Amino acid sequence: MKEENDWKGKLKKGPMLAIIIILIISVVALAVILYSSQKQYRQASENTYNMAFFELVDYVQNVETYLAKSLISTTPEHGAETLTNLWREANLAQSYLSMLPIQSQELENTEKFLNQVSDYSYSLSRKNIYNESLTDEDLKNLKDLHGYSVDLENTLNQLSEDLNSGRFKWGELAEKGTIAFAQQVDNISKESFSNLEENFHEYAGLIYDGAFSEHLTSNEKKGLTGEDISEDEARQKAEEFIGKENIKEISNLGFSENATIPVYDFSIKNQNDENINVSISKKGGHIVYSNSNRNVDAEIISQDEANEKGKQYLESKGFSNMKETYFLKQDGIVTINYAYNQEGVVMYPDLIKVKVALDNGEVLGIETTGYLNNHTIRDLSNVKIDKEQAKVTLNKDLELVSEGMAVIPTEWETEILCYEFKGKVEDKEFLVYINAENGREEDILIITNTPNGTLTV
Repeated sequence: MKEENDWKGKLKKGPMLAIIIILIISVVALAVILYSSQKQYRQASENTYNMAFFELVDYVQNVETYLAKSLISTTPEHGAETLTNLWREANLAQSYLSMLPIQSQELENTEKFLNQVSDYSYSLSRKNIYNESLTDEDLKNLKDLHGYSVDLENTLNQLSEDLNSGRFKWGELAEKGTIAFAQQVDNISKESFSNLEENFHEYAGLIYDGAFSEHLTSNEKKGLTGEDISEDEARQKAEEFIGKENIKEISNLGFSENATIPVYDFSIKNQNDENINVSISKKGGHIVYSNSNRNVDAEIISQDEANEKGKQYLESKGFSNMKETYFLKQDGIVTINYAYNQEGVVMYPDLIKVKVALDNGEVLGIETTGYLNNHTIRDLSNVKIDKEQAKVTLNKDLELVSEGMAVIPTEWETEILCYEFKGKVEDKEFLVYINAENGREEDILIITNTPNGTLTV
């Protein structure tokens, strides 16, 4: 009987032992597969980073080459070709730089350098396209840029040697971040990066594209005036903006440090139990954003009345001389863009958006980012041609509807003072912008009028 029980016990233990062995084998196999997959992934990532880095090195070398060529080009035609190639290579270099797993001050400056080489070469190529030769100042700037490109090329070549020798790997930087990069720079290329940083510090003062160059070289928010304020002070500003008598409850939502404009955020419930979100800038305590969402079931007031309501509201909040430009209507609410008006000249960069309810004209929201980023008093004296001379550039088929002047932003973050001509060709409406200094055609926009608003493309 005892032998029979032992035999039965062994039968029970046998399958259990087999299951355990199978589970152990499965876990080991899974671990091997996961390790192999992770190894393949790390290798693939390493290969991707290596490819991006060596492409970056090649394009920076091309940037240096084209900068050197631009210094000896004597004809506008060849200069335009060289500068266009420089613009393209600098853009491509930026693309591959952004793929690298590094965040450091040195590479931020490298990115800024490549961006401004791209912008500057583009602006100079436009000069050449208009058959203008480069000035002595242009050539001096190109010479300075070439010197910095040589420094950058040398530093990247040093890093290339360190990479090829196995002294550091991109995967480790991706996992350990900036600290690992700083430690490895200490060991392999500290002197090169220190020299590069010093050179970029000097380079930052280069002048681009005439009187509006500060847009490229300065992060200053021109309309963001005043000293930093505390969260309690910002709360008081929010209460003043909405009106204490209108507030039932107010809650602090914290500080948004990484926003375009760092702000303190608040949630407010008004006497009608409607929620209002308000953002106050840390610098100066300016209103950056306010928004209330309520249902608007009727459209009673006209667009002209809404424009006037918005303008009066801005005036009451300290934003004077604002002119309505374009609008978009949706669900009984119209969002109107207002631009600052200086001596009859429309400043399109100084933009404020206002939401107006079409049932009673109540302002439901405001957003001032464009205004706070750009607002300043401009020098409008740099007018070299009159309106009639500017009209010579216009298409002869353009039937003029209105004429004026405006400051427009450019795609490379500068500003241009222009004559603004609104007109029609057949059934299409256009805005044409003619440079007030040299008579060039700077931009053309098509106006699209829809039941819901006036848009431009």
